[in-house]
Parts: sequence; structure tokens; C-alpha cells
Amino acid sequence: MPTRKRKKNSRQRASQTHGWGAKKKHRGKGNKGGSGMSGTGKRADSRKPSIWKDTKYFGKYGFKSKGIKKEINTINVGQIETELARRNIKDSSIDLGKIGYNKLLGGGDLNSKLSITVEMASGKAVEKVKAAGGEVILKKEEQ
Repeated sequence: MPTRKRKKNSRQRASQTHGWGAKKKHRGKGNKGGSGMSGTGKRADSRKPSIWKDTKYFGKYGFKSKGIKKEINTINVGQIETELARRNIKDSSIDLGKIGYNKLLGGGDLNSKLSITVEMASGKAVEKVKAAGGEVILKKEEQ
């Protein structure tokens, strides 16, 4: 008459690991360290292709830098006369802020005598306008 052997799994009730040693050894996730996106291969190249399309996987995201950065639109001294001709402005006193520029740079040469009002200007730009007989008026920005 055959003997009836007790099933192994009933013997493993109340043991956390069911004969596999440490808890992490038989979890069904392989040896990658856990479920989820762990072990994707930042160093080991194991699952790297799965995260290539996710451009925000590596790096820091989600915070803005402190302070508000103002956008600076520049124009060179040499471009002013062509810009005025393009916009049909014949006045000798110009407010560059109304045209859309807030900084005057010193590239190029100025041939006509102009009075230019602008928020910011480089030292070379101021020298070149004064050499042509004009003046640069720096205005404070409104807040």
C-alpha cells in the first residue's frame, strides 16, 4: 500500500521565504533589484534602449531658476539707420523701446546725428553716437 506523503507547500506555511533563503532571491524580478524602473542600465547597459525615448529619465527637472530673466533685444549702432529707413522714420530723436529694442551695441558706424533713447547701451555705442554728434539717453525700465 502506498504511503501518503505530505505536500511540500503545506510544510512551508508560516515561513516567509518558502525555502528560497533571503526574501529577495525568489521574487520573480530576476536580480535587477526590484520592480519598476530599477536596473534600467544607467551604468550597466542592460535595459538602456527602453529609456532612450524618455528624454527626462536622467537629470533634474521641475524647478525654475530664481529671479526673472529679462529678454534683451539688441541692435548695433551701424544697423540703426537701415532700421529707421525700413520703418520710414525720419525723426532725429528715436526711442528704441518703441521699435522693440532695449539695448544698443557698438558694432558698425553711425553717419547721422541722432538722439537715441534706450534702456541699456554699451560704452562703445555711446562713444560712437557722440562722435557722430548725437546723444544717448538712458531711461530707467518700468516695473
